[in-house]
Amino acid sequence: MGFNNPHMPWKEFEQRLSDGRTRNATPAANGGDSPAWSRRRQPYEPSVARPAPSTGDVPYAELHCHSNFSFLDGASHPEELVEEAARLGLTALALTDHDGFYGVVRFAEAARAVGLPTVFGAELTLGATRPQSGVADPEGTHLVVLAASTWRSSQPSVRPRVI
Repeated sequence: MGFNNPHMPWKEFEQRLSDGRTRNATPAANGGDSPAWSRRRQPYEPSVARPAPSTGDVPYAELHCHSNFSFLDGASHPEELVEEAARLGLTALALTDHDGFYGVVRFAEAARAVGLPTVFGAELTLGATRPQSGVADPEGTHLVVLAASTWRSSQPSVRPRVI
């Protein structure tokens, strides 16, 4: 890059970079074919079926799992975590992202599609002395908090309990 580059419209610049090929993106997409830019996220379609439990399996539920919503600490999308838990035959899975419930909607939708019981939670950071921007494992004490509820078909009220 230099200061003596000729003035070129963005459309022409993009066309030269793409060897003259044009993209088939709709103007309203605002980001090409990225699902993140669509107005409505497409419904989740599971790629794996949950295996039937065998009689010799020991029940196991992972209760501390970070998704890619925990920046620099989790790498997988909530849907990918659910699919892997279903493939492994886990009894349940808890999503505990850092300091929030950022991925629980995607997590719940995917878990419902494969029939995996869910636990919602968060890993809270206590005693931080500065903002946690760009740190893989933020400073402070970490407390994993899981939501507990009772659900009966005759009484659909949620009663939180401290575990």
